[in-house]
Amino acid sequence: MYRIGIDLGGTNIAVGIVNEKFEIVAQDSTPTLVGRPSEQIVDDIAMLCKRLCEKLGIKESDIDSLGIASPGIVDDETGNVIYANNLGFRHFPILPMLRERLAIKEMHIENDANAAAWGEAVAGAAKGSKSSVMITLGTGVGGGIIDGGKVFKGFNSAAGELGHIVIEVDGKPCTCGRRGCWEAYSSATGLINMTKEKLAECESSGRATSMTEQVAQKGKVNGRTAFDGLRAGDEAAKEVVDTYIKYLASGIASMINIFQPEVLSIGGGISNEGQYLLDLLIPEVRKQTYGTGLVPETDIRIAQLRNDAGIIGAAVLGL
Repeated sequence: MYRIGIDLGGTNIAVGIVNEKFEIVAQDSTPTLVGRPSEQIVDDIAMLCKRLCEKLGIKESDIDSLGIASPGIVDDETGNVIYANNLGFRHFPILPMLRERLAIKEMHIENDANAAAWGEAVAGAAKGSKSSVMITLGTGVGGGIIDGGKVFKGFNSAAGELGHIVIEVDGKPCTCGRRGCWEAYSSATGLINMTKEKLAECESSGRATSMTEQVAQKGKVNGRTAFDGLRAGDEAAKEVVDTYIKYLASGIASMINIFQPEVLSIGGGISNEGQYLLDLLIPEVRKQTYGTGLVPETDIRIAQLRNDAGIIGAAVLGL
């Protein structure tokens, strides 16, 4: 049994064929080249699918289903991307066009964060659970909600923008236009900004911090700078991480208080801190979770699919 998963991003189109064990057995990619005619993007998707089938020595008709993980708001019933700002799509009929190019009967499309959450529910950290939430800590804070074994989409397919709950009224500006969004504080971008602010504060006050040497060696501040400093016993780094964990825990506790999922998984670049992150985070979340000690607790885990989440999540949309 083979399924095709397509991770459609603003930079690259990644396509993989996934077997019945949810393993990627063939994979290829090409630049998205946003700004060109959208039909050419569909042509490239079809080309990659055909190339991978040839590589495995199978026919398109041997593929059980195909799924696309796309940014933005999508409609699986029509196969349209309703709105994807970074791709320039508006009511774009991507699946109908792909059906004209490929002999694969079953096709699906889902928002990329929802697809990743579904992938974790079917084949990753939340496998075996009926309800789960996944958050991704990358450039922004993405998320997906699984309830009753299905992706929760809302009435208009636009649900799941978890990063845009406000946790600091009139706080930092967010790219969405609001102020104080969780994304502005708990994304990798938010952590990097906090680290830069602390470094500037240390420089102006003459306070020593090992983070300065790190940045000089690596040439930039990244999402690991403060965590590496904390591990080295740096007090300024500890202040950054403590603040970051405070905001991250606040948002996660809200997710648990609202949805009470069996599993909440954390993906994205910051999740590479693994158990170290969980050891800092979980006690703070438990302090803020409604009913702690009286009801079964949500299991907070690191997501398992990592960089394959888009492809595998898209591939299992038919399940």
